[in-house]
This record gives sequence, C-alpha cells and structure tokens, in this order.
Amino acid sequence: MKKVKSFLLRIYHIPALKYIVVALIAVVLIGFVDENSVWNHMRNKQRISDLEDEIEQYNERFREDQEKIRTLDSNPKAIEKIARERYFMKADDEDVFVLSDDEKPDLMTTDETAQ
Repeated sequence: MKKVKSFLLRIYHIPALKYIVVALIAVVLIGFVDENSVWNHMRNKQRISDLEDEIEQYNERFREDQEKIRTLDSNPKAIEKIARERYFMKADDEDVFVLSDDEKPDLMTTDETAQ
C-alpha cells in the first residue's frame, strides 16, 4: 500500500500532468462525445455522399421522364401505344386479350392477414 501511495504522490507532483489530463479529456470530449465530434462529422459526410447519389438517380429519372414527355407531345402513336399497353384501351372493332405468366397462389396456403 505504501508503494502505491508513494507512486501516486510522485505522479501528483509532476507539473505538466494537470495539463496532459485536461488535454486528454478535451480530446475525448471533442472527438467522440460532442455533437460536433469527429465521429458525427464522418457519419454526416457519409450521409451527404449517399444523398448526392440519390439526387443523381432522381436527376437521371427526371431526364428519362422528360424524354418520354417530349416523345408523347410529338408522336400521337406513342400516346395510343401507352393507352393500349397500360390501360387496356381498344378501338370499337377490337378485342383485347390479357395473358399473364403469374402463378395463381394456392388458396389453402395463403395467409390473408399477412398480405
């Protein structure tokens, strides 16, 4: 016990120790605990990068949609094609048959509450 006490007294009398301890506490607070910490800064940079990628995807989708709109404005056949494909519209003298490759679910095994 005396050895530990003498060791602590020697450490206590080091003049620069106070400054070192305060500096270490400041580094820990600024680096990890504070809301403007290095950790939060790195996480925010990653989020910004993800959001910029998402913005680029939306811009690409916007360009594609603008091209489709230009096509629809200039080509009446394109409007007719979309009306036939998406909305199953037809002329008076036509019949439309809708074919599907989807499998019908087994009514005994489906759980209606999960859907």
